[in-house]
Amino acid sequence: MTRTLVLGIGNTLLSDEGVGIHVIDYLQQQHPPAAGVTYLDGGTLSFTLAGEIEDADNLIVVDAAQLGEQPGAVQCMTGAGMDHFLGTAKRSVHEVGLLDLLDIARLTETLPENRALVGIQPDLIDWGEQPTAAVSSAIPIAANHINDLISAWHQPDSQDRQVQGAA
Repeated sequence: MTRTLVLGIGNTLLSDEGVGIHVIDYLQQQHPPAAGVTYLDGGTLSFTLAGEIEDADNLIVVDAAQLGEQPGAVQCMTGAGMDHFLGTAKRSVHEVGLLDLLDIARLTETLPENRALVGIQPDLIDWGEQPTAAVSSAIPIAANHINDLISAWHQPDSQDRQVQGAA
């Protein structure tokens, strides 16, 4: 079975900075995980998450990210696009920790082949337990991107089995 890890990261005490966790909460309430899908609150990142990433076939990270867009803008970066953003753009609040975790997976040859970063442009990063209105309105949009990725990444396996069974 294909295993997909949806990892929300952020600090929910810093308004928009915690949007990754708010997206995970939204997904758990509105879209319970399908078989093989795990939603995980990664907090502000820790090396203890390395094992979770290594065990996944697919990885989706959702986080506040400096995209240079209007507050609440959502961008979905996959594969090399995600790697480029994290490695050169240096705009994610947690990129150093996330880069470290991905490097551990590379070194152990367990980096998920399918990986994506769903970044949401913050408006305010200051004390506060709720995201701003612009970022709150982006939560369902980010969840839709995540669900689309899950569908795309899980569907090829079932199609391959159908094609092989018909041969």
